[in-house]
Amino acid sequence: VCCDCDRTALVLLVIIHCIARLKSQPVVVVTANCIQSRVVSSASVRPAMPPVSSAAGLLALLDEHNDDLKRHALINLDKVVHDYWFQISGSIASVEALYEDDEFTHRELAALVASKVFYHLGELDDALNYALGAGTLFDVNDQSEYVQTLIARCLDRYFECRIRQVEHKEAVEIDPRLTAIVERMLDRCCEQGQCEQAVGVAVEARRLDKLEEVITRSSEMVKTLKYSLRVSQELVINRDFRQQVLRLLIKLYERVEQPDYVDICQCLMFLDDSAEVANILSKLLHGSEDDELLAYQVCFDLVENEMQSFLIKVQNHLETLIAPEKKPAAAAEATEAEAGASAAAMETDAPEAAAEQKPSSSSKLQAKLLHVKDILSGRIPIGMYLDFLYRHNKSDIQILKNIKGSVDARVSVTHSATILANAYMHAGTTIDTFLRENLDWLSRATNWAKFSATAGLGVIHRGHLQQGRALMAPYLPRNGQSGSPYSEGGGLYALGLIYANHGQEIRQFLLESLRNTSNEIIQHGACLGLGLAALGTEDEEILEDIKNVLYTDSAVAGEAAGIGMGLLMAGSATDKAQEMLAYAHDTQHEKIIRGVALGLALIMYGREEGAETLIEQMTRDQDPIIRYGGMYVIGMAYRGTDNNAAVQKLLHFAVSDVSDDVRRAAVLCLGFVLMGVPEQCPRIVMLLAESFNPHVRYGAAMAVGMACAGTGLKEAITLLEPMLSDAVDFVRQGALIAMALVMVQQPESRLAPFRKRVEKFISDKHEEVMCKMGAIMCAGIIDSGGRNVNIGLRSRSGYFRRTSVIGLAVFTQYWYWYPLSYFLSLAFQPTAVIGVNAGLQMPKFSMNCNCRPSLFAYPAPLTTEKKEEVSKLPTAILSTTAKAKERARKKDAEKKGAGAAKADTDKMDTDEKPAAASSAPAADKDAAGTAAGDKDDAKKEDAAKKEAEASSYTIDNPARVVPLQVKHVAFPKDSRWEPVKKDNLQGILVLRDLRPGEPLELVVSQAQADAAAQAPAGAPAAPAAAPAQPAAAAPAQPAPAAGGADAADEPPPPAPFEYNPH
Repeated sequence: VCCDCDRTALVLLVIIHCIARLKSQPVVVVTANCIQSRVVSSASVRPAMPPVSSAAGLLALLDEHNDDLKRHALINLDKVVHDYWFQISGSIASVEALYEDDEFTHRELAALVASKVFYHLGELDDALNYALGAGTLFDVNDQSEYVQTLIARCLDRYFECRIRQVEHKEAVEIDPRLTAIVERMLDRCCEQGQCEQAVGVAVEARRLDKLEEVITRSSEMVKTLKYSLRVSQELVINRDFRQQVLRLLIKLYERVEQPDYVDICQCLMFLDDSAEVANILSKLLHGSEDDELLAYQVCFDLVENEMQSFLIKVQNHLETLIAPEKKPAAAAEATEAEAGASAAAMETDAPEAAAEQKPSSSSKLQAKLLHVKDILSGRIPIGMYLDFLYRHNKSDIQILKNIKGSVDARVSVTHSATILANAYMHAGTTIDTFLRENLDWLSRATNWAKFSATAGLGVIHRGHLQQGRALMAPYLPRNGQSGSPYSEGGGLYALGLIYANHGQEIRQFLLESLRNTSNEIIQHGACLGLGLAALGTEDEEILEDIKNVLYTDSAVAGEAAGIGMGLLMAGSATDKAQEMLAYAHDTQHEKIIRGVALGLALIMYGREEGAETLIEQMTRDQDPIIRYGGMYVIGMAYRGTDNNAAVQKLLHFAVSDVSDDVRRAAVLCLGFVLMGVPEQCPRIVMLLAESFNPHVRYGAAMAVGMACAGTGLKEAITLLEPMLSDAVDFVRQGALIAMALVMVQQPESRLAPFRKRVEKFISDKHEEVMCKMGAIMCAGIIDSGGRNVNIGLRSRSGYFRRTSVIGLAVFTQYWYWYPLSYFLSLAFQPTAVIGVNAGLQMPKFSMNCNCRPSLFAYPAPLTTEKKEEVSKLPTAILSTTAKAKERARKKDAEKKGAGAAKADTDKMDTDEKPAAASSAPAADKDAAGTAAGDKDDAKKEDAAKKEAEASSYTIDNPARVVPLQVKHVAFPKDSRWEPVKKDNLQGILVLRDLRPGEPLELVVSQAQADAAAQAPAGAPAAPAAAPAQPAAAAPAQPAPAAGGADAADEPPPPAPFEYNPH
């Protein structure tokens, strides 16, 4: 047969092939040139068949009665379905009929063909249904687009059914074939070592059994556990299921040979299992020295999450666990002492041997317990951060002086904003030099401005737990003496800021101050101070006293009482919420309603689905202020979860509510919901930032600022930059504040242009007051904490810091009440790396930073600009006047008879003037040439410096390490010290001594260094700014006062100021 001669030859070839196949006989195929022939079997002929040009013949076989012909047709259709699906779709009913025929033995094959046809038709649900009917013929290991698309569809459907079944408690029946494919998918991932993908599928499917199986089958169990923990934090939306995952991870962590107790205790903290955390700490304290170091690191990490009530419970459980060992130990010591005394009386030859006693194990255990309690109470970590901020303070007072000189002191808004900027710049540094040097200017603050200015001292001295009350004593209420209520109220508010989240020592004083006054201004400060000091403790006694203030129906005190109750009960979802909402409906004061609404939002912090009932009530209310609070309830309840339902609700109110306040709050609270995924926030609010409504634009700016705080995201900056030129003043104000939140702690190369723009806003006399206020606040935020703090929304372990998020939420209320702007200081987190040894002391050591020193260096301080004296131009003289004077001169000369001499003199004068005039340009040229030469030399020096700049450098403990710098920092290979936790070099690191026999050199606190340097000269001790050395750092001595000296030796704080306009 010649294949190339005629088309019929191809048909004949197929017929011959079929006959040969039936008779199992070989067939001779002759080539086109008929030169050679060869005998081949029928099997070898099949690949040589030309490609099928149509599926019509195969489809015709589907109507045959013979099942073998149908099977043959389906097998070949499966091979060509991706090319001829459009032809097969016309006869898809025949394929479906074969699948539905129970007597047909190859139903699965028919289902596979039908699935592929529906896939090409875009009917993915039908395609998936038939793929499930194909059984094992649907190969999940195939990497084709068809298989991968249907697997994704299968997973989505299964996830949806499981969520309805597990979370919504619906009676949903899941197709077992769907479950089988998902389980086969999980098995394939485990076999191929893709455990992270399997963990994601198991978590999304709400299959705890499969999650446990995946983790146990993993070859790197610890790594998979850490990934699972991160997934549970970032991807699991439902709070109840997240807690179930955490409990499973704790159980699996305990099976590991060396459990990661840091991660275990983090999980337990969010399960509110303080007893188990105390058990773990007790076990570690009873263990080896390495276990002791790990216990200290666990405590430092727990403190970073700022859950005060939980830490207090852990301390109480620890005391009950370790305290019973005191009695037998004490009895044993007493017995030993009596025996020793009797032995000494009988054997007087060896008195010294009896005197020497080794410390008992119980005393060592008590010393360890004391260290743990000092850490959990915040005393040691806060003291170390105080020392760091004071030691590394690089705030530039010249910036404040320039602001002070640029604004009108008679305008209270900019005057108060300047005081606020000073508080931000020196937050936690305890340095109040600017206030001391400008007491007259400070005294212009009157009434509520004085309240705010006094509260600013609390931001400056924040964390000064040992002497906070002594520092604020001149402003606090005193028995029998009445001062300015604004100063006293501001002083109580300042105390709350100093002791925020660590207020056990000051709780009683604030409570008594609230009970002993009926002045609404003092009550206002006391309620805010109590709420801050007892943040999240759920103290019933304090709650009752604040509630009594709320029920007095005073607008000023009631607003603070509502916020104070929210701070006190933060995250508790207490039943008192309904009582507060009912009172908000009863009262007529808008300030009280707004304070209660914000308090309700704080109460629902992190409750997610548990807040839905309250959200529905508040968002459907007719009062716009309560709806405004409802937006904050959504933001606080779903903070950082990226919950789609919450985002949809906020977007709905942002474009549909009739109140501008509600719309602004709805857009702003998108920032809280999207905190966990900051890169998505600019994209979501992009259109809202171009809204015709200025309130919506302001909310969009603030949402981006809070969600992207401290990240320096380019998308956020691109969105905010056009808003700096907005036509509305308060939109520009919001854009400036948001830009500062995003850009804080960014490299100066990025910050410098923005700084100049802020200075222009401040110095422009024609700029609106609201915009100037935003620019001044922006300048303070950029350089906050002596240029050593960041907006820390998350702790080092990845969990959200409750105090920071709450601080940001209350800070946004400065729109209505300026004193609340000081709450932003709660979100400040020092950018420090502090290494401590087993004695909780700071040893001297260095770390390598593998980048250029100038990349993350502090900006250069501003210099005082010299004002150039402008030379006055000569007075213009009219020509007629000059001629008249000349005639008069000549007449006088003729009268005196000295005309010739006068002419000579005039000639000499005219000759000298051109000479002098010619010499001046020459001197100017020389000066210009010298200046140009100096500039060239300076440029050459700068170029040489850039060329000579090292590619790495070392930083000493304690060190400033900004977030972008962390990835460049590492311990030297030959370092004596090694961190217990090596994952993230941030915060306080407990170090293991690899060479314990060598001499130890400790870091002297800056306060002690200053005191030692000033003592010989007879100068006073270090200023009140100096922090205290932790008690644990020097256990043999009592804790020194601030600055290393007694309180009496300290310079007093600024005197209480009273403005007298006369």
